[in-house]
Amino acid sequence: MGYVFLLVAITLEVAATSLLKATEGFTRLWPTLGCLAGYAGAFAMLALVVREVPVGVAYAMWSGIGTAAIVAIGVLFLDESIDLTKVVGLLLVIGGVVTLNLGGAAR
Repeated sequence: MGYVFLLVAITLEVAATSLLKATEGFTRLWPTLGCLAGYAGAFAMLALVVREVPVGVAYAMWSGIGTAAIVAIGVLFLDESIDLTKVVGLLLVIGGVVTLNLGGAAR
């Protein structure tokens, strides 16, 4: 169940981060409330996750999957560019997450 909660936490965090631009520096009420609620929910779920999943593994997955998702959302929906440097960086992040999970799974 910990990994299901982790997926929910990542989804909430990605949704909240996707709203950051729309908050316009936290000057727009509804995007700001959505953003803050998403982060609050994400951290609440992450607190449940670390009861069952080692914190290093949980945080590696949280940050790696979240980073990859935000880059994809930025490129697809927010007119951000993608180049070789970003792709290599993402591959390194994903490789780090996989490596940490392999180490965490062995314990």
